[in-house]
Amino acid sequence: MEITLTTPALLFPALSLLLLAFTNRFMALAKLIRDLKHIYQNTQSHLIYGQIQNLRTRLLLIRNMQAFGIASMFSCVLCMFMIYAGWQTTGKIVFGLGLVLLMVSMVLSLWEIQISVKALELELSDLEHKDDLTPSAALT
Repeated sequence: MEITLTTPALLFPALSLLLLAFTNRFMALAKLIRDLKHIYQNTQSHLIYGQIQNLRTRLLLIRNMQAFGIASMFSCVLCMFMIYAGWQTTGKIVFGLGLVLLMVSMVLSLWEIQISVKALELELSDLEHKDDLTPSAALT
């Protein structure tokens, strides 16, 4: 397989969008953590503390997603340099490494999304249990 300078460059738009999405998720979590920390300081609720712990795990995953995404982008730039220098074989290896790093970043993203969905399901199940206790539910 022949790799040209444009081959790794094709990943730049995708990597840029992924990193932007990861950064947006990070910023949303950071705001939520700050808000929950303020609420926890006032209430000392163990439920709020549990949510903060869940968010801490997600925050670490997002940091790692970003790190692997940046490493993937760096690998693509390094690959382009190696191809430019005439080191085709090494450039192919580095490009393959960049693809693997991108895959790791996306797997971490999937893991973080699953944690997020489980947390939201717990919130919704709590709401459903409250609906079961309403007087209109007891009449049916």
